[in-house]
Amino acid sequence: MDVLHEIFAGILVELDDELQPRSIIPEVCDALYAVMRDTYMKLPTSSSEWQEVASTFSTAWNFPNCLGALDGKRFLVINPSNSGSECFDYKSHNSVIMLALVDADYKFLYVDVGAQGRASDAGVWDRCNLRKYLEENKLKVPGDASLPYSDLQSPYVIVGDDAFPLKTYLMKPYPGKQLTADQRIFNYRLSRARRVSENAFGILAAKFRVFQQPINSKPEFVNKIIFAAVVLHNFLRVNCKAHLPTDRTGLTAMAVDSSP
Repeated sequence: MDVLHEIFAGILVELDDELQPRSIIPEVCDALYAVMRDTYMKLPTSSSEWQEVASTFSTAWNFPNCLGALDGKRFLVINPSNSGSECFDYKSHNSVIMLALVDADYKFLYVDVGAQGRASDAGVWDRCNLRKYLEENKLKVPGDASLPYSDLQSPYVIVGDDAFPLKTYLMKPYPGKQLTADQRIFNYRLSRARRVSENAFGILAAKFRVFQQPINSKPEFVNKIIFAAVVLHNFLRVNCKAHLPTDRTGLTAMAVDSSP
């Protein structure tokens, strides 16, 4: 495939003949990301592109006006020297966080990588550019649209779990246990749509087994590995479609923050 020739050409340009073996991995990751990011790691840039994302969510997951599923993923790392407790998370592991917006086909639309493990998903969200872009209306998100079989107008939203704040552009489940039937149905529908982010993380870890154990590398190299894996994941989703089970219930520079 032509894109593979471009990738390896980029790697050859980036690599130096005198590089030590231990430094090859971050250099290769840099080259992969540089060659692939503009094609395989970007947010929609027009209202029509966002509507295509929403249409797929509505068809596949029965959640209309949805622009993506938001969630955080912790990647385990060997405790960096002189890092103190910065990478120590609530599960008593050392980790770095990737916050991601995922479309209905498990592709990453946006990632923020590099927050240390002690941070919360909400804390990473509060400082990331995606929140800023949405609140400043910089992403050309379409205006309110009718819900299916209704004249009720509703904004386009991203969906997240209880960790995130409720906004006009960010929908989360109804809290508590004493819920009405309508609220339980809503939570079920939202959960189905939101789980695509968890499934995407699972697919990523299954394909790139470096993530199945603590990564023994410098923090800046860990970020490079994650960025490269994400663009490769999206490349595979686009070009090497593997059909997922029919029961799906279980399973631009703007597109990326903290670029390597």
